[in-house]
Amino acid sequence: MKPSVRFPASASLLRRLAYASIIANVAIVVTGGAVRLTASGLGCPTWPRCTDGSYVTTPEMGAHGVIEFGNRLLTFAVGIIALAVLLAVLAQRPRRRGLLPLALAVFLGIPAQAVIGGITVLTNLNPWVVGLHFLASMLVIAAAYALWRRTVEPDGPTTPTVPAPLRTLALLTTLVSAAVLVVGTWVTGSGPHAGDQGAARNGLAPEAISQVHADGVFLLVGLSVALLFAFRAVGAARAARAAAVLVAVELGQGLIGFVQYFTHLPAVLVAAHMLGSCLVLLASLAVLWSTRERRPVGPAMEFVREQPVSATA
Repeated sequence: MKPSVRFPASASLLRRLAYASIIANVAIVVTGGAVRLTASGLGCPTWPRCTDGSYVTTPEMGAHGVIEFGNRLLTFAVGIIALAVLLAVLAQRPRRRGLLPLALAVFLGIPAQAVIGGITVLTNLNPWVVGLHFLASMLVIAAAYALWRRTVEPDGPTTPTVPAPLRTLALLTTLVSAAVLVVGTWVTGSGPHAGDQGAARNGLAPEAISQVHADGVFLLVGLSVALLFAFRAVGAARAARAAAVLVAVELGQGLIGFVQYFTHLPAVLVAAHMLGSCLVLLASLAVLWSTRERRPVGPAMEFVREQPVSATA
């Protein structure tokens, strides 16, 4: 029996950085919501400067300027984490397949998302652009999640863990989840929290578009429950656990959504609903990933893991 060995510390660091990137990108969605919910969307009335004569907020801008500028600063923090992930990927030897494109996608997605945020300011918080800003953040979160999952997987080919029809159903559920997020931005664009008192609304009837959104949620929950029972029926325990988490997150998110609607959208519940949107996306992706796995190829050291392993002589 050979001594226990640990995989390189750089791999463990990369995994932690990738996980931190997910958390940071979710956090900036919530803080961005705080900007809108405090009517600070035009706290800095221009972009990339805060005012025509200053890149930073000024005392004249008051609390709204501090809130908006503070959120802009957080973008740099999220970008620094993404850069650290990218450098950690580049520093790995041997470099693992599939990590670099995902790390680049996250790193480049953050400035792209910031530019869209700037356009929202320059268009006086056009609700369609605001919605696009949110959806761009969702894409970055999805890329960050894919990167994190790749760091904990071996480099072998993917192998299905459930029958093909259930993989298709999991993909359909993920697509419906994405559609619910899109329609959710339309609901937001029709509601009262515009980010500034003078910002326009998208013109959609709030009651009608909210009903469309609710119908999408009902469909999503139904598909998720179907997945849960189907995974259990075929003995796919890992996939069933992921589906159970998804159903729980959806029910919690749905409860928040209904309460906020019937209590006239209090800001604290709207913020919680935005966090819930991120969690629904992540839980949906977790279900999708649970329908396949990668198996190690070559020496065991190619599979980066946190725990020490024993190798037999």
